[in-house]
Amino acid sequence: MNAPWTAAGRGTAIPPARVRIPFPTVDEVSRHCLSDDEPESVHIEVHLPGRVDPARLRAAFRRALLTHPRVLMREVPGRRLRRSFAWELTVEPDGDPVSFAGRGPDALARIRARALSACPPLTLSPPMRLEVVEVSAGGASGTEAGTVLLLTMHHTALDAPSGLRVLATTAEQYGGADALPVTGRVRPARSGPAQSGTGRAVRARPVRVAPDSRPEPVRARAVGNGMLQADLPVPRRSAGAGGLPPWTVNDQLLVAATLMVGRWNVLQGRPAGPVRITMPVDDRPRGTEMPMGNGTRLVEVAMTSEDPRDTDLLLGERPDPAAVARLLRTTARRTRALKSAQGAPMGAGASLLTAPLLPVGVRGVLTRGARRAAAPWTSTALVTNIGRVPYALDFGDAGRATAVWFSAPARMPRGLSLAAASTGGRLHVTLRWSRALLGDAAGADLVGLFEESLSTTSPTPSGAHVPSTQDNHTRPS
Repeated sequence: MNAPWTAAGRGTAIPPARVRIPFPTVDEVSRHCLSDDEPESVHIEVHLPGRVDPARLRAAFRRALLTHPRVLMREVPGRRLRRSFAWELTVEPDGDPVSFAGRGPDALARIRARALSACPPLTLSPPMRLEVVEVSAGGASGTEAGTVLLLTMHHTALDAPSGLRVLATTAEQYGGADALPVTGRVRPARSGPAQSGTGRAVRARPVRVAPDSRPEPVRARAVGNGMLQADLPVPRRSAGAGGLPPWTVNDQLLVAATLMVGRWNVLQGRPAGPVRITMPVDDRPRGTEMPMGNGTRLVEVAMTSEDPRDTDLLLGERPDPAAVARLLRTTARRTRALKSAQGAPMGAGASLLTAPLLPVGVRGVLTRGARRAAAPWTSTALVTNIGRVPYALDFGDAGRATAVWFSAPARMPRGLSLAAASTGGRLHVTLRWSRALLGDAAGADLVGLFEESLSTTSPTPSGAHVPSTQDNHTRPS
């Protein structure tokens, strides 16, 4: 039982039982701040045009887990006086993580709602579950006929790129063909300290997303997250010097999210203020050698124009195109500097709080206290962009993925996250919010504002009509 063995056909070493790994900084901070009211879940949806065979899918998912043994982990139980949390790697899953929700008009809505309300337990390996539902065309979900694979993970253990890699391996195992090699991320050369380039020179308190019009007691009793998905065209980009676009789609998403928040706050009668967006940066390779876990580092992007007069131009009913272009150029410069810089995943402060100098119980009290003290300085929103999905996600006779959606937690005090992935030339955006901040109607209004704001970041030929995408989204979960 304790002898190492390998996954069939892969040559990937499976660790012996009871191998233990101390919690990294990101995992420990998340573990200290868990709350039943706002589950720390990540959800990924893969939409397929055909039907999957249950037995084949279960076998393929199990082989994918064995190919990525770092996913087969559970939290080691212990006392509050211990010096560290630890993951225990297991040789096999503790149970069957795959379930089939069947058919029905509300089946997809139910498993989406479960993804936002119930995390897989950290005490069972792996801390993820895969739910499968067959959907019919149209209906309340607004989806096409086929199959939806919905993977829910506990974000204390795993992030969206890790889950997507497991699903990609599942597709390879199910379809019976290896995917093409996936190239790693290409980042600009490391930059030196450039305060103005990263937008860190002025540390102003960021503006908060204004709560909706529900009475304060109603919001205070609300628990969990809401979610809305939008299927949008990938925004166009202008050609810059040398024929290369001066900014990326990621920069356009950041600017659109900034305009969304600013315009929403103005509509709620709140004054404009500096927006800061937390952006995960992931430099891991995308092949089967990709390290599993929480492998991103979080950076904050100051979403302020260099010209203060641009604020009024950006937050009008029709944002000024020249002001939007200036903010795009400024944002592109800042994100390039942040992506090329090096640093701790959550900063030096988090590394100090999680140093094994005190028992985990004491560190938990200090971490939660630091989080409360830093709440006014927490960024305005989280924007996560996987970009073009780097995997074919070809499930053989069930077909290739036609859409990939995912969402990240939206806990207070931030209360708002936006996640995007591109598949088949379409941009799949998920807005997720804390119900203590926004209700479903407000979330739908924010999605509409985001769609309008994203369209302002694309060059439009003179006199051309920009089609509305207001109806291209699913109902709130």
